[in-house]
Amino acid sequence: MTTALMPAPEPAPRPSPPRVPKGLSGSAALPSAPARPLPGFHGAVSDFKRRLIEATLTQSGGNRTRAARALGLQRTYLLRLIREFEVRVPPATLPPRRGEALTPPPQTR
Repeated sequence: MTTALMPAPEPAPRPSPPRVPKGLSGSAALPSAPARPLPGFHGAVSDFKRRLIEATLTQSGGNRTRAARALGLQRTYLLRLIREFEVRVPPATLPPRRGEALTPPPQTR
């Protein structure tokens, strides 16, 4: 009984790198973040994420740790998303210190 040897399959072609226009370096041609919003589905998802993060930060008084916890994210990942989507973080509101009254003290005559 003889066994036939099968030829080895050819390796799949590798995708070519993106073409860079003449006069531009590779880093200048491929920005890390798009300058304008993406169209279509991905743009809508990005816009939704940005608005959700902004609303959660507003509700948490600008506290990024609380906002990350409310969104179910790691704090460092939330910070990355804030930079990526260029989210405007509201200034943090500090809770009143111990001993400080929540309302102004009554005025005496």
